[in-house]
Amino acid sequence: MAQTNALFDGWGVIHDAAKRLPGADLKLAFIEALAELEDHECHRTRKFPKTRLHRVVGYKEAVYRADIDKVSGWRIHVQYEEGGQVHLKDIVEGRKHDDVLGQIEAKKIRYQRPKTKGKRD
Repeated sequence: MAQTNALFDGWGVIHDAAKRLPGADLKLAFIEALAELEDHECHRTRKFPKTRLHRVVGYKEAVYRADIDKVSGWRIHVQYEEGGQVHLKDIVEGRKHDDVLGQIEAKKIRYQRPKTKGKRD
């Protein structure tokens, strides 16, 4: 049996995708993208053939984006937390995916790391 990594959905990204994705084909592609993000082998080898997971350049926190469907432009934003946990942060519409930093800034509370006691900025 294949080893899987847990996905954490503290922001309701899966529910949001079920409401917002316009067609059954994109909903199926979303499920396939989640399956690839759960696949431990993809994380071990750092190869994501379907989602093309890659880091967002130009933002101080490490945010990654994964394709749901390359042609339509729908994307999933994720972050790795302690212990390699994958946290779903947002789903981005196709027509808004080019302004990636603007999308992150609009919901920046989702992307901020929790502050730990005893550490100063």
